[in-house]
Amino acid sequence: MAGEIHRLRDKAGETEKITINVGFVDLGHIDLLVQEGFYSNRSDFIRTAIRNQIATHADAVKQSIVRHTLELGLRRYSREDLEAVKAAGGRLRIQVIGLATIAEDVTPELALATIESITVLGALQASKAVKAALSDRIA
Repeated sequence: MAGEIHRLRDKAGETEKITINVGFVDLGHIDLLVQEGFYSNRSDFIRTAIRNQIATHADAVKQSIVRHTLELGLRRYSREDLEAVKAAGGRLRIQVIGLATIAEDVTPELALATIESITVLGALQASKAVKAALSDRIA
């Protein structure tokens, strides 16, 4: 079963909040660059720095994605998708870089019957019941 892969964009509601610790001198440098107008705020600086590092390692990331057969972007699994997998007697090994979403109407029983394992580098969105049912299958 081939799914569509969509490139993610940074939009409100489509981002994950993280917390980092930064030394005072580094923070001062960031604030100076913001004050001088190079960046609109601290978050803008940090997002830009992250993108620059990802670009620096782009070849290694591409090779790793191929080596690990990861899907890149947004991958949604609907109840209909999982019912089709079940009907075909298959099981999914979900491997995503980005966002994997299991639809809210997927029952824990259907998820258990159709999902062998889940590896998500990024974020997994699913109901609490489905996450609890699959907890031993989520890496």
